[in-house]
Amino acid sequence: MARDTTDDTPLTSHQELVDYIAGGCKPKESFRIGTEHEKFGFYRHDLTPVPYEGETGIGSILSAMQARLGWEPIIDGGHIIGLAGGSGEGAISIEPGGQFELSGAAFASLHDTAEETRHHLELVAEITQPMGIGFLGMGASPLWSLAETPVMPKSRYAIMTRYMPKVGTSGLDMMYRTSTIQVNLDFSSEEDMCRKLRVSMRLQALATALFAASPFTEGRPNGLLSWRGEIWRDTDNQRAGLLPFVFGKKFGFADYVDWALDVPMYFVMRNGRYHDCTHITFRQFMQGALKGEIEAWQPTMGDWTNHLGTLFPDVRMKRFLEMRGADCGPISHITALSAFWVGLLYDDAALEAADRLTADWDYAAVSAFRSAVPVEGLKARIAGRSAAEIARDVLAISRSGLVSRGRLDAQGRDESCYLEPIEAIAATGISVAETMLSRYAGDWGGRIEPVFTDYRY
Repeated sequence: MARDTTDDTPLTSHQELVDYIAGGCKPKESFRIGTEHEKFGFYRHDLTPVPYEGETGIGSILSAMQARLGWEPIIDGGHIIGLAGGSGEGAISIEPGGQFELSGAAFASLHDTAEETRHHLELVAEITQPMGIGFLGMGASPLWSLAETPVMPKSRYAIMTRYMPKVGTSGLDMMYRTSTIQVNLDFSSEEDMCRKLRVSMRLQALATALFAASPFTEGRPNGLLSWRGEIWRDTDNQRAGLLPFVFGKKFGFADYVDWALDVPMYFVMRNGRYHDCTHITFRQFMQGALKGEIEAWQPTMGDWTNHLGTLFPDVRMKRFLEMRGADCGPISHITALSAFWVGLLYDDAALEAADRLTADWDYAAVSAFRSAVPVEGLKARIAGRSAAEIARDVLAISRSGLVSRGRLDAQGRDESCYLEPIEAIAATGISVAETMLSRYAGDWGGRIEPVFTDYRY
């Protein structure tokens, strides 16, 4: 997220929280696609990470991009920490360890998503190549220790850094050493949201298997295919992972709100200052828990919006749904991830087929599958079948949904063309992570350094 929200509208009731999320409902013809991707910056001459400071640091890159794009700089404590585009243009932000993120604009077509990605990466390269900087597309940094990873000057990250070791073993690794691709998708009604959230929650671990690309840590194999996926298994589990109520027969916006209310907060922001609120839940905040601690102690809509953005379930709900299961990977995977979910969730027949396919996957089965995937990848099993077998069926459903949408590019191709990289993975059962490991044992000669060339954007 590039910028935390300031909206001083007072909050007084549970229903206002529900109504805020329900306000995201929109007609199907207004559905849009918002793609986000992160990437690790490194100096090409010695493969060290790019710090914030200096003439070739992250701050300087943001300033140079601001000059080129004309977007509004986002300032925190006197430091530029992101850029906000104009209406519908998206945003650029930095993750805690300097991961450079594009939060893309909301588009009607995946062809626009692909063009946005191309343009962004070209601009980043124009600015950073003269600085001797490259960017790596992987799910986790393969070489640097946590101590070697830079720290970005963003106030909310300081609060999270202090809090994470109290609530899990992997939170700091998640913050500083992982990288993802996400897609944000719309819903038309509470019923539509429920079906989409249910199906995507069941299938999120399958996306982890398909997009697995984090098999190295600190210069050697880590025994996993998705280290990022494993990290999320013990990162502040009060706010992360699977949501049990989604697997019930009936749920709605209010159930998500009730869950979110009982998750500890990270912060509230008043007059540009962040106040640590990790000692209370949002429900306690609503009940007046900050009275006497800060002057403006009453909760606002901005506080609620910010809180929703600090929750980390496998599928996150704001006024849209965020698919959060995939490692970052090659450039082609950026649009492929969006295509995977758009094909499944934006076509009614495809969504129905995906719901039927996974109808018997209960919470226990999906939880076990989610635990197995970081180690076993596409060999992990659920409902008596391997992830690779299921992926082939799910991708066929997604392809049918994309073909049905009928969105053509200038060459007459529909959006299903963006599935081809992951269809090849499903066909062979060999993920990017396994290809990396094979090359590490083969032509890379047991060296990690070639990954910075072969998987550089």
